[in-house]
Amino acid sequence: MRFFTGMHDLHHVGKVAAAFVSVNRLRRRARKPFIAGDWIMDSGAFTEISQHGDYRHPAEDYAAQIRKWAGNGRLLAAVAQDFMCEAWILQKVGRTVEQHQRMTVERFDQLAACDVAGVYLMPVLQGFAPADYVRHIAMYGDRLPRGAWVGVGSVCKRNGDPRAIEEVLLAIKRARPDLRLHGFGLKTTALQSSLVVELLETADSMAWSFAARRQGRDPNCPHEAIAWTRNIGAGAPQLELIGAL
Repeated sequence: MRFFTGMHDLHHVGKVAAAFVSVNRLRRRARKPFIAGDWIMDSGAFTEISQHGDYRHPAEDYAAQIRKWAGNGRLLAAVAQDFMCEAWILQKVGRTVEQHQRMTVERFDQLAACDVAGVYLMPVLQGFAPADYVRHIAMYGDRLPRGAWVGVGSVCKRNGDPRAIEEVLLAIKRARPDLRLHGFGLKTTALQSSLVVELLETADSMAWSFAARRQGRDPNCPHEAIAWTRNIGAGAPQLELIGAL
């Protein structure tokens, strides 16, 4: 599993080996290129849906941001604009899991029709129960070619229950073992699961900043990000996955 460190200060993005940067941060702060190595652009879905119930900007605007930053560092992927399916989100916006799944696919189609300068557009599987994610695979149909690199949404709030995350990832892998999965917002507890680590191709997190703030240190310090990421790499269990799939 390759880890992408969530970075909110663009001056520090190039200080980590692989970064995860929200488009909302780019919109607010970036006027000129910044130093970066490998990175992924996030769609800012959590902020948009949790605070506004929908995306404030059309798909074409996000596509324009992807084009703008396509040559900055090595932009490996831009995450498609998905709709989360946690119960509190659905209650707040008055929609169902299936509605958010359909909206996620529709938004993906809108983005896929735009010019994104050749940057890989990462589809996102949404749901809450394991069966939801399998249904969402079917909804995507041939939009998910063999070996596609795909995000797994609505798992970041389940970090305290690695078994729930394991069940979601296993359900996806049983349906489509070829998919390369990305876990959004995973913290140390989830990454201590050997099964989670084995099932994921990549993951990201901003947990280093929250940990630093909680412990009275600088939540913006790049050294905190580097140390936390290094500890994740050193502590991630490297166990063989036998009989899980």
